[in-house]
Amino acid sequence: MQNKGLIKIFAVLFGLVCIYQLSFTFIASNVEDKADEYAIQQVGTDVEDYTVQRDLVKERYLDSIGSEEIFAGITYASAKEKELNKGLDLKGGINVILQISVKDILKGLANNSGNPAFNKALAEADAEMKASQDNYIDLFFSAFNRIEGAKLASPDVFANKTLSDQVNFEMSNSEVEPIIREKVNESITSAFEVLRKRIDKFGVTQPNIQRLGNSGRILVELPGAKDISRVKTLLQSTAQLEFWYVYKNTDFGNFLVNANNVLAQTLTEETATDTEITDTTATDTIRGTEEDEIEALLASAEDTTEAQAAGNNPLLDLMVSPGFQGSAILATFQAKDTAKVGEYLNKAEVRSLLPAQLRYAKFAWGVPKENVAELYAIQGNRENTPPLTGDVITDAVQTYDQLGRVAVSMQMNGKGARIWEEMTGKAYAEQSNIAIVLDNTVYSAPGVTTGPISGGRSEITGDFGITEGQDLANVLRAGKLPASADIIQSEIVGPSLGQEAIDSGVLSFLIALIFVLIWMVFYYGKAGLFADVALAVNILFIFGILAGLGAVLTLPGIAGIVLTIGMSVDANVLIFERIKEELAKGKSQRDAIKDGFNNALSSILDANITTGLTGLILLILGTGPIKGFATTLLIGIATSLFTAIFITRLFIDGYGKNGKSLNFSTSATKNLFQNMDIKFLAKRKLAYAFSGVLILISVVSLFINGLNEGVDFVGGRTYTVRFDEAVNSTDVEKDLVAVFGSAEAKTFGGNNQLKITTKYKVEDEGEDVDNEIQEMLYEALQPHLPGNVTYEDFTIGASERSIGIMKSMKVGPTIADDIKNDSFWAVLGSLVVVFLYILLRFRKWQFSIGAVAAVMHDVIIVLGIFSLFYNLMPFSMEINQAFIAAILTVIGYSLNDTVVVFDRIREFVNEHTTWPLNRTIDSALNSTLSRTLNTSLTTLIVLLAIFIFGGESLRGFMFAMIIGIIVGTYSSLFVATPIMFDSVTDKAKIQDKKKEKEAEEEASV
Repeated sequence: MQNKGLIKIFAVLFGLVCIYQLSFTFIASNVEDKADEYAIQQVGTDVEDYTVQRDLVKERYLDSIGSEEIFAGITYASAKEKELNKGLDLKGGINVILQISVKDILKGLANNSGNPAFNKALAEADAEMKASQDNYIDLFFSAFNRIEGAKLASPDVFANKTLSDQVNFEMSNSEVEPIIREKVNESITSAFEVLRKRIDKFGVTQPNIQRLGNSGRILVELPGAKDISRVKTLLQSTAQLEFWYVYKNTDFGNFLVNANNVLAQTLTEETATDTEITDTTATDTIRGTEEDEIEALLASAEDTTEAQAAGNNPLLDLMVSPGFQGSAILATFQAKDTAKVGEYLNKAEVRSLLPAQLRYAKFAWGVPKENVAELYAIQGNRENTPPLTGDVITDAVQTYDQLGRVAVSMQMNGKGARIWEEMTGKAYAEQSNIAIVLDNTVYSAPGVTTGPISGGRSEITGDFGITEGQDLANVLRAGKLPASADIIQSEIVGPSLGQEAIDSGVLSFLIALIFVLIWMVFYYGKAGLFADVALAVNILFIFGILAGLGAVLTLPGIAGIVLTIGMSVDANVLIFERIKEELAKGKSQRDAIKDGFNNALSSILDANITTGLTGLILLILGTGPIKGFATTLLIGIATSLFTAIFITRLFIDGYGKNGKSLNFSTSATKNLFQNMDIKFLAKRKLAYAFSGVLILISVVSLFINGLNEGVDFVGGRTYTVRFDEAVNSTDVEKDLVAVFGSAEAKTFGGNNQLKITTKYKVEDEGEDVDNEIQEMLYEALQPHLPGNVTYEDFTIGASERSIGIMKSMKVGPTIADDIKNDSFWAVLGSLVVVFLYILLRFRKWQFSIGAVAAVMHDVIIVLGIFSLFYNLMPFSMEINQAFIAAILTVIGYSLNDTVVVFDRIREFVNEHTTWPLNRTIDSALNSTLSRTLNTSLTTLIVLLAIFIFGGESLRGFMFAMIIGIIVGTYSSLFVATPIMFDSVTDKAKIQDKKKEKEAEEEASV
């Protein structure tokens, strides 16, 4: 090996760089451990919400010492920025995919047009979006173009004042489309920047935000975020700030009383109609009912009628109190009744009671205070546009008002200052109020008592805390979103579950590492010890590169590193086995080592490139944890190649340069797999039959049983809920079905933990729906929870006792279809890429056919096993994104094995030109058998360690890979090679028979 000195210098320097990168993680972790101890000392367990108090004390402690030097100029703040990033599943937090509403953007560009063709196209795009993989804007244009005579360049669509400099009346639809696409893309980019600014000021370390293609989707990851409700508000608030004049309650006279009377009459008439239907239904039911049930039915109908008739004051009965005379507050109501009151007030018969001068009045609610909300009436107009919007805000900070309450002070630009002065002047002259409305909620409606306000400064006050005030200022400062942002996929992990994941991940990592280290020494003796040192260097390089790149370490990422440990042994096994072969030929140790490394290089590169290609596909198409797995796998492949080819070589050459003898086996393994002569091809028909039966069973099961598709693929919400003691999943499921109508509960891990899935309101978006479903879940699980567990304890990360929701995930049906579609193309793409690579590398299509056939064989059987046993196994066997990652890894591993075999076959064909092909292939398979079984066994033990000790969330993932490794090892020997052999032309087989006959004749002579 040339340039040994250069390689030594590089390895040492790179190792030092990795240690330096990892030192930041060590320093930050050490400081945080001290902060935890300090917080525990300062806050005992007697204080209410002591976990929250501890977090506050810890945060203040870290802030106070953040800039103090710890070592060599490194502070906690600088170390925290450069530490190894931990993902959600290791740290807890929230991961969401936001869908920026392209529909809202289009409506805004068209100035909320009432054009029938425009609105019809939007409606059709909404309907098609549910089942289509196309972008919303493509569906809109397609729907619009189907409408005869519809023009995008109409004055009431896009040829308006806003777009007049780019769209004119003469343009065709095809000319307008690229302009609108560009405008939509600019709006999504603007939304991305607004969200990025909000997140930067939110206060979590190592946030991640990225656009996902051109679909209008934005991925946001906030590891360590604990206040989930606060995060959702931050992300979904459009920050539509508006300033409106407000009516006084005296302007409405007896409107609420009159509205109440109209509603009483209307609802009484509706009740009478409903009663008739109820009586008819009851009578129809009675005809087919036993006598003892008749009385119950009649009593039920009678009770319903009486209850409905009692509602004589449907509006006034809900009122908590009227507003003070001359106030901007019409009345106050319970917060839970605001939706019903709003529905009442917007009924046509109620709106008709308003006098002409109030016909544009808009009813709006204030921020709820102690479960009570105030009702305001805003002075609307025909265009429904406010006199002043938040676009004029240049700065916003959290402050305090004159009474010491938390407030948000805002500064406007010159244009805003002029309009604000006019508004406040008018309000002062008319002794009226101005409502400051954020996202349709009135935060404050102050009167103007000192005359017009110049300078453009205004203030929002309300019943909110310091954190809420800071968030509100942050949102206003970042600016408004150009359209609504809906959470279409979310994953929320509690911090205690994250710590458990770290513990289980580290345990599985250590067990796998110890086994591999011992096995290499047991099998290869001192040479195995050198391989162990190279493996330790490999692990240092992997973690150092992850830290240096700022990559995120996830639980699947740890699995990828552990898998890399198993697979990195493969390169050393290939090298050592080739060296043993060269020694068996009588070569000197020096020549055997040189030739062994050179001969193994081709197989090592081919095997790792094929695995790397599947990892690359995962990296491109995967999201979140799957990207973490792919990242560590790819880094592991690169570092494994370097350490096996160079680091191991340095140790071996250094040991043998003084004439020391180095054995590549021990007394127990010296003669293993020597002189093997298995007739693999002679057994291919039996193998075909065996594989055929497995494939047939798998296909039949897939048709009959199907697969247990996870929320990733079908949409819905799933919750991991932990109880204080073992629960019966069947009993829990019955209680859930009674509440949700459709739900599923399965034991997940221990008997005191369930995975609960429901599709209830899966198509509804918004935080209110999420909270509603979570509250329903809490109510349904009441019989199975301790009596002292409150709803607040039940929510994620709130309970110190780790009871309640540990993790939740939501996937909307549209993105579920996209995930399923992407997964299909990922698997198909990997097969195509590998087929082309092998064709390019081996220059014969027969090799490609054999390899791809074996991979398809492996995938079908793994799917079949998951289809057959998902109802029987004591762990989750869901088909989700992690499973697709496992399938792609199986494809990579199977090809790894197959390519090594093919590489040896190609070598033997070139060396033994007089041998018939079947003899050449059998000899090549026998010569690689030691490597095949050694690598497979090592990898299997590693996977078993993760399967047993790596945590429940990884079990299905690991099980798929374990099955895949077993089936893949079998297929490389009994499927790929036989199919390649049977693909050879008849002419070649005739030549083989001729060679066999000549060999027999020579033997007889």
